[in-house]
Amino acid sequence: MKLSKAHIKTLREVPAEAEIPSHILLLRTGMIRKLASGIYGFMPFGWRSVRKIEEIIRQEMDAAGAQEIHMSAIQPAELWQESGRWSAYGPELWRIKDRNGRDFCLGPTHEEIFTDLVRNDISSYRQLPMNLYQIQTKYRDEARPRFGLMRSREFIMKDAYSFDRDFAGLDQSYDNMYRAYEKIFTRCGLTFRAVDADTGAIGGSNSHEFTALSEVGESEIAYCEKCAMAATTERAECVDAPAEDAPLLALSEVYTPGTKTIEEVAGFLGVPQERTIKALLFVTYDDEGEFKEYVAAFIRGDRELNMIKLVNALGIPEHAIAFADEAAMGAATGSVGGFTGPIGLHDCKLVVDSELKGLRNLVAGANKEDHHIKNVNYGRDYEGDIVTDIKMLREGDPCPVCGAPVKHTRGIEVGQVFKLGTKYSQAMNATYKDENQEDHPLVMGCYGIGVTRTLAAIVEQHHDDNGIIWPVSVAPYHVIITLVKPDDQAQRQTAEEIYDQLAASGVEVLLDDRDERPGVKFKDADLLGIPLRITVGKRAAEGIVEYKLRREAEKTEKTVAEAVREAIALVAAEK
Repeated sequence: MKLSKAHIKTLREVPAEAEIPSHILLLRTGMIRKLASGIYGFMPFGWRSVRKIEEIIRQEMDAAGAQEIHMSAIQPAELWQESGRWSAYGPELWRIKDRNGRDFCLGPTHEEIFTDLVRNDISSYRQLPMNLYQIQTKYRDEARPRFGLMRSREFIMKDAYSFDRDFAGLDQSYDNMYRAYEKIFTRCGLTFRAVDADTGAIGGSNSHEFTALSEVGESEIAYCEKCAMAATTERAECVDAPAEDAPLLALSEVYTPGTKTIEEVAGFLGVPQERTIKALLFVTYDDEGEFKEYVAAFIRGDRELNMIKLVNALGIPEHAIAFADEAAMGAATGSVGGFTGPIGLHDCKLVVDSELKGLRNLVAGANKEDHHIKNVNYGRDYEGDIVTDIKMLREGDPCPVCGAPVKHTRGIEVGQVFKLGTKYSQAMNATYKDENQEDHPLVMGCYGIGVTRTLAAIVEQHHDDNGIIWPVSVAPYHVIITLVKPDDQAQRQTAEEIYDQLAASGVEVLLDDRDERPGVKFKDADLLGIPLRITVGKRAAEGIVEYKLRREAEKTEKTVAEAVREAIALVAAEK
């Protein structure tokens, strides 16, 4: 490709809307173009990299025995209603109607569609196992699209679905996909970790999230350096503080004026924050969005509530819970904003963190303005409707596996694998007949990769102050030839000779033959992040060119033959 003929527009200024490097650089390079909030188009250079990521995915999925199909992004509501997710999925589900008033959605995922396909096509155990996948545009009506391709409303995703006879078969299919994902993300040049994750709206039992490590990632990961424990903080289990055996002291109500926060009450009473009980008040809603019940969650005062653990304990989707209006909840349950405790509440569900059961003589709100109660004890003074781990695993807390202090890091979710089990097959009556002609539900797995998210994650991990530094495997082009003076006959002839030789050898090559100043060309080459730059300048007549890898600062002079030979070898080794 001659750059003088390419459809490309680079920007010198940072776009005002962009906050993180991948968003800034993909816009500045002209690789993506914003159409509306959370909706982007891909220009030629960006689309070439997207297609390369897709091809890596296809190669590894095909090698793992999966078969590619392509289903519609428009899905009938009936299938989602059959699985029970039409209401449960929440406001991110992009619902539409046709001219006849029939309900559809723009697919955020395709569990129902693939289950429907397979239940109509597979009837015998002899047809199993089966793994089908697609690479397709998905839609989620995000409330707050941000960070460019990281959280957008339209995105490209690879989703695969495995169908097995039993859970042993699912385990094998799951492991097969897990290994394929490791190969995919390694080939894409990502530094990543696979961590235990929550199943969210997809459902099922076990799940692993493949996370590209990055400071700007929305996923927070807890991990242990002493053992293999790694999980999203949403999923990570916590170790309760050791149970105490101190004698139970008598309850004592104390006047605590203006002390609505844990910090304030602990300071006022002169007790550590871990000797207090924190209350958080919520309201939940049913599938129709109507009021369901009030919920009071209680954790140790120095702890942070894990909302995912809470909604899982309640058995509700994330969108079905919100912080309660303190006045309305107080009138209904006896709670008092800033002074709520577990003693004496009524007409609400109490969810108590498991750690509180073993602790003695804590301070809690008295459900009375400007008052707290000392020496509150679980079992004697109150009990929970649900008692489970609902706290966040903090950095430095003991590892739930080996007890060593855990560490935190951040990452970008680029893929996730799920063991769905029979969640969808039972709901949608997707069965097969065994050797005895008896019906059994198909056992399913689900495996997703965010293709466009992966593109952004690669840029986050591979850039510097001057621009992108593409890994060869996903670069829009492998080599850029910078022609310093296009009107110099020796330089042009040498540049075109290199261009022709590389192209004939299967190297994807750009020739910057634009009538621009050399400084502009060098800046654009760095900004675009092409892995190798060959500069044809004043020594072209001698057969000498400058050879520079984008990822390295060093520049060397080579003969034309050496530059061509080493460029071909580099691409062959790394693509």
